[in-house]
Amino acid sequence: MALTWRDTPLRYGVITRILHWGMAALFAWQFLGMILRNLLGRGPVAGFFVGSHTALGTLLLLLLLLRGAWGLYNRPQRPPQEKGWLGRAATAGHLAIYALMLVVPALALLRAYGSGRPFAPFGIPLFDGFPGGPIGWMTAPAHAAHGLLAWALLALIAGHVAMALAHRLVWRDDVLQRMAGPARPPAAPGE
Repeated sequence: MALTWRDTPLRYGVITRILHWGMAALFAWQFLGMILRNLLGRGPVAGFFVGSHTALGTLLLLLLLLRGAWGLYNRPQRPPQEKGWLGRAATAGHLAIYALMLVVPALALLRAYGSGRPFAPFGIPLFDGFPGGPIGWMTAPAHAAHGLLAWALLALIAGHVAMALAHRLVWRDDVLQRMAGPARPPAAPGE
């Protein structure tokens, strides 16, 4: 079976897979940088990763919005969730991941705007700084919750990966194949 651009009831298409795995790689970079910074301090090794944190966080937010729009466009033909409690748990887990993927960078953007400094990820000016210094009600939420919610997101991502592996290694079904490989043709009745 050839992989299509759009999603089908059997598997996710090329665009969905590119967005999924591209974002996974960017999140791995982001979290590796923060883990190294926490372990090694603000040295050159951590700085290599953390130096791109703001720009990549902005890119992740844009990719999330694109992924959400693409998912809505493909919704009628996407692979269905399992029935029962496991399907409801998977839906809740995915919604929580998407919510945190939106809230974490949104808090950082609010903090960046409230800082009063110009914001230009990848050298592209998104907004200018303004006089008067930081605005506390804009910077405080991110100071309080950005990092904590990011670590919660990492925990959910780890659970997502663990469940994908459980589907493959324990239950031996094709859930992982929907996003990570070619889908097998449906089994004939009686097989």
